[in-house]
Amino acid sequence: MADTADLAGEIIETSLAIALARAQLPNTVATDPWCEECGEEIPQKRRLAAPWATTCINCQSVRERRGKHAAR
Repeated sequence: MADTADLAGEIIETSLAIALARAQLPNTVATDPWCEECGEEIPQKRRLAAPWATTCINCQSVRERRGKHAAR
């Protein structure tokens, strides 16, 4: 059974990992609300959730699928 010190250590490690991941996120904000692939407007919810996004969800999904197949 984990004691309080072990749990505190895990919480600290997790917090540091989250902070590191956030620091590595792009700091840029895409100002163009249009998808660079298809030209459709990127939905506001996506722009708020991922301000650096330059593609709509559909085009980003296609990009990711292409990347996975290319890596094989």
